[in-house]
Amino acid sequence: MTLAESVQAKKKKTMTSKPKKVSLSVGELIVKAVAASKERNGLSVAALKKALAAGGYDVDKNKARVKTAIKSLVAKGTLVQTKGTGASGSFKMNRVTETKRLQEDQRSSSAQQTSHRELCY
Repeated sequence: MTLAESVQAKKKKTMTSKPKKVSLSVGELIVKAVAASKERNGLSVAALKKALAAGGYDVDKNKARVKTAIKSLVAKGTLVQTKGTGASGSFKMNRVTETKRLQEDQRSSSAQQTSHRELCY
């Protein structure tokens, strides 16, 4: 067996794909934690990290991910920074995105109700 044949034999092994992750992304976890907060001035980064850790997310390993997710959510307009600069300070949900999300939820629930009515008749 030559070297080329052995390399080809190794390449023919089937590649197993990794299973897709089931958990939410960091950004979604952050949005969920901030939305659950009832604080008037929003949720501080320290409190946010505590909430993520309580939810089972390893904050110490993923500090950079949390930081970039916060910055991107502020840039998108999902979160509003009430205090501080960058990825420090306090954050709360943007009212505009909250109302849009509530309207979409109402639309989807009304659409489900009408489809249910159509099925009954």
